[in-house]
Amino acid sequence: MGRITEDLIRRNAEHNDCVIFSLEELSLHQQEIERLEHIDKWCRDLKILYLQNNLIGKIENVSKLKRLEYLNLALNNIEKIENLEGCEGLTKLDLTVNFIGELSSVKTLQHNIHLKELFLMGNPCADFDGYRQFVVATLQQLKWLDGKEIERSERIQALQNFPVIEQQIREQEKAYCLKRAKDKEEVQRNLREEEENEAKGRSYPGFEGQSPFSVESEDHIQAPEGQEGECNQKKFKDSEDDLEFWNKPSLFTPESRLETLRHMEKQRKDQEKLRLDFSLKDDEKRNQIILDLAVYRYMDTSLINVDVQPTYVRVMVKGKPFQLVLPAEVKPDSSSAKRSQTTGHLVICMPKVDGVITGWRQTSKPGESTLDSSREHTNQRRKQIEKLEVDPSKHSFPDVANIVQEKKHRPRRVQSEPKITASEEDPDFEDNPEVPPLI
Repeated sequence: MGRITEDLIRRNAEHNDCVIFSLEELSLHQQEIERLEHIDKWCRDLKILYLQNNLIGKIENVSKLKRLEYLNLALNNIEKIENLEGCEGLTKLDLTVNFIGELSSVKTLQHNIHLKELFLMGNPCADFDGYRQFVVATLQQLKWLDGKEIERSERIQALQNFPVIEQQIREQEKAYCLKRAKDKEEVQRNLREEEENEAKGRSYPGFEGQSPFSVESEDHIQAPEGQEGECNQKKFKDSEDDLEFWNKPSLFTPESRLETLRHMEKQRKDQEKLRLDFSLKDDEKRNQIILDLAVYRYMDTSLINVDVQPTYVRVMVKGKPFQLVLPAEVKPDSSSAKRSQTTGHLVICMPKVDGVITGWRQTSKPGESTLDSSREHTNQRRKQIEKLEVDPSKHSFPDVANIVQEKKHRPRRVQSEPKITASEEDPDFEDNPEVPPLI
């Protein structure tokens, strides 16, 4: 069920830049709010407050709203008019379709001298004999009641007949209070019976007279087909229970409204718990892993977020995670995700790391490990490497010990060998000018 929180008020105060202390108009309708709270502390400058179509059972915590002019509490669970004396500026009050049976509680509105419009249609008190005359005579500041203007002659006549009408109203209120007390007892009895039936249904279903942890034979272990059939039976039973709930006659009471809302909330939660069907396939021919997730057909793709990691894949569907550990390491950068235009399924293709898909090279077999293939490639590279032998005597290195004495001694340098001309090497050598010199 919903509650009035600061975050809820700020989200509904966008027209005021989410500032709530100076808010003059606030709409909190259809929020499943059960209690009216905090508003008189956070939004004291309110002039218009919409709270229709909630589950509020009592008018409270609004007496400090001195500037409040219009309060809409239609379609709630209110049974009595109270705690509105402090709303000095109240001019319009809407209490349509509530459960107000104490019509005499309208006397508390006599302190709201600026009240001009009041709506009480759809309440049990609106069916009382003399209802309109009683309200018109009690609240003489009113100009409109249930959308109909109050004429002067009508008020004079209501004031003349007020003593008799007041007695009639009190008798009808007394009868309604007795009926309401019986309805509450019946609702409480039905709730106790439902709780007892649920408790009996939860006590070891399917195990008659034996502990659920003792299995005498293998016949108790169900096959996947049996589990699927059991799941279908459960869905069928849930649909039957839902149909029975909506066809069951019920009284128009605050408790029945709460029961209906809780039933709808339970259905919504059960639907949210349903898991999506999926299939994970290892495509050895293309060396990739394919995940087929049965996403809802008409769901917008913007509500789906895919995150592929080397060892797992995560899919966020409407903010809810679906995560799966992969049987092999994959390449996130090379993965792709597509949706079927006919079924809406999400298909994620994730290439594996243990092989490269090319047109001519054969991929490694699934049975071979990545470590063995890497060792084989390393050995092949070592065989192809040619070693170069170096004679250390032909190279000179600087003397580290005498490097500090650079100023006293000249550094040792590699003396280049003197070029030997051909004439010095061989006296019979003849120089041919057409032959280029050797470098």
